[in-house]
Amino acid sequence: MVAGTAISSESGRQNGTFVILSCMMAAMGGVIYGYDNGISGGVTSMVPFLKKFFPEVYSKMMNDKNISNYCKFDSQLLTLFTSSLYIAGLVASFFASTVTKSFGRKPSILIGGASFLTGAALGGIALNIYMLIIGRVLLGIGIGFTNQSAPLYLSEMAPSRYRGALNMGFQLTAGIGVTFAGLVNFGTEKIEGNLGWRISLSMAAVPALILTIGAFFLPETPTSLIQNDKNHLKAMLMLQRVRGVTDVQEELESLIKANAISKTIKNPFKKILERKYRPQLVMAIVIPFSQQITGINVTTFYAPILCRTIGFGESASLISALIMGLVGTGATFISMLMVDKFGRRALYMIGGVQMIITQMIIGGIMAAQVGDQNVVSDGYAYSILVLICVYVAGFSWSWGPLGWLVPSEIFPMEIRSAGQSISVAVNFLTTFTIAQSFLSMLCHFKSGIFFFFGGWVTIMTVFVYLLLPETKNLPLEQMYQIWREHWFWKRIVGENEENDKMYVA
Repeated sequence: MVAGTAISSESGRQNGTFVILSCMMAAMGGVIYGYDNGISGGVTSMVPFLKKFFPEVYSKMMNDKNISNYCKFDSQLLTLFTSSLYIAGLVASFFASTVTKSFGRKPSILIGGASFLTGAALGGIALNIYMLIIGRVLLGIGIGFTNQSAPLYLSEMAPSRYRGALNMGFQLTAGIGVTFAGLVNFGTEKIEGNLGWRISLSMAAVPALILTIGAFFLPETPTSLIQNDKNHLKAMLMLQRVRGVTDVQEELESLIKANAISKTIKNPFKKILERKYRPQLVMAIVIPFSQQITGINVTTFYAPILCRTIGFGESASLISALIMGLVGTGATFISMLMVDKFGRRALYMIGGVQMIITQMIIGGIMAAQVGDQNVVSDGYAYSILVLICVYVAGFSWSWGPLGWLVPSEIFPMEIRSAGQSISVAVNFLTTFTIAQSFLSMLCHFKSGIFFFFGGWVTIMTVFVYLLLPETKNLPLEQMYQIWREHWFWKRIVGENEENDKMYVA
């Protein structure tokens, strides 16, 4: 980033506050994402909810004494309640790409908040399974838009030396959303009748309303202003404000040049298939896939169900999910403090090893202690809960926030919206597949499911070690350098100046 001339210490503080407040509001998209992840698992473990919408699951859980502990909740219709959101988000993310590029990041965030608000209301008043699923689809559309646009917004607004920390605000707020969901579920579970789960689903409207209203007041990013406003004065003034310096001419000219290149590209989804964008395309697919194949979302979605499997009661299962949410939020905050100092790769390695070890130990304990019908002793049950919390911490300072940060910072402007859409779509497709299949996998794999996900984490940790270069503190417009200097990717993209001209970001 251009060093420039400092405006003044007081003005600098004001500019810093402006950037932080803008990023905090955009990061509210993470709250609605995290809340929905956390709320669905708790709701699906509530007896009144199961009795109303999934009576067969409730009957099997209560009356079939011969059924395996691992198979009590095995229902494709029950998993559809959770996973329908993500297939809707997958489709919506591609529409969001067009909106984000053509109209700006702000309108995309606004659409996402409004759709999520509508879906939360419909879920809260659902009278049948159809209303419930339609509400989930609307929630998915909302998440598709916000997950596509919010990480881009954060990376484009943040100064390069703080980009990691500010972008991780998305994952931090997602953790806050999970924790908030755990608190709500723990409280509403004690309410008799159908009011409890209705409150749980309806409370998603709170963060959605904040985001929707706040989106009206969000400033656009300098990149978006250049893309959608022929008058570059606004972009220059915004750059000066968010960078805290008066001399932004070099960065402004770089953005204008990149915009000129992007305007010549009619189909960015076709463009991203070209050889010179091969590293970004691979990362857009592998990183979000890896983030979900760690198994984190099945822990988040089904934490209460998983705790019921190892012998906890309904209330204890919900409070366990709340504890996991608190652990994840705290670990993400620690990651925000470390990511721009120690780098992305170091956090990936630490978190990966931590998750591999804990998943293998959990799988071993469950294989030895959790049978088809037996009740697990309190000592082993709590040991599993502690290990799951260690696993969640490992994810929350590595694969969780970095899975959103790295894809949002590696794309040059001409393919940025398309690349982010591919990343979000892969994330949702993987999440949908795992969410839809998890309860069946739990029934058939039993304790082996932890070895399954642990094996994938091992593969992806090796992938990052070998093929992901470090991106910390590097301005977006210079990000192309990391690929032509990498031992492997330079064979694909080359090292010559001609390629440099095509990588303006």
